[in-house]
Amino acid sequence: MTRPFQGPFWLGRHPEAPFPPVEYALEEPNGLLALGGDLSLPRLLNAYRRGIFPWYSAGQPILWWSPNPRLVLPPGEIRISRSLRKRLRQRPFEIRFDTAFVEVLAGCAAPRPGDTGTWLLPEMQRAYAALHRAGWAHSVEAWQQDRLVGGLYGVALGGVFFGESMFSRVSDASKVALVHLAVWLLEQGFRLIDCQVRTEHLVRLGAREIPRPAFIAAIGEEVLPPGPWTVPEGFAEHVLEWVEARRRKSP
Repeated sequence: MTRPFQGPFWLGRHPEAPFPPVEYALEEPNGLLALGGDLSLPRLLNAYRRGIFPWYSAGQPILWWSPNPRLVLPPGEIRISRSLRKRLRQRPFEIRFDTAFVEVLAGCAAPRPGDTGTWLLPEMQRAYAALHRAGWAHSVEAWQQDRLVGGLYGVALGGVFFGESMFSRVSDASKVALVHLAVWLLEQGFRLIDCQVRTEHLVRLGAREIPRPAFIAAIGEEVLPPGPWTVPEGFAEHVLEWVEARRRKSP
């Protein structure tokens, strides 16, 4: 597809203003498609259904991305190291779903050591909180003695969980949360966890790159209706059983 001009597109202010085709996204920086618009619920849902996500810093317009290739983690392919498997057996955390979404946002927004700011700006936090209230965004939380010590959040649309961010205040908290999420998604029929862009940390956990068309095709129809996620009693034990079964099958 031939681009009509070189450079990202400017979006109109109307929440239902259309996005350009993702094939128009730039190669450098990889995936930059459009600027502007807003973070309204209709626009965010429209974006995610097309494999587009917002990512920008303070002082910038809203930037919309659809990188090619796309880093993804099929839930059944999560890589669990020996040390992480040992950590899971110790059961250091109580894992909950959708009980502290706003607190997880705040944890993800807190600057990391060496960082001076965050991309998860207040308006982004408000937008994802609205997605959560509407039943599209979800959190997975790691708790110790009723203290939130790690977790992650993302958006569930079609057969993809669009992972947005994670944080840990205690070693391995977000990794343990991710394992629980992967097992849950696998058993609900989700096809992919979207990791957006390549990082070596995610690659070590089993993520791999796929072409953008394959990623968008995986979104498809809804696997679950919007609404809070409630895992069954005994799910943590089930996760351990799944992990051990995976280990026994490994060569």
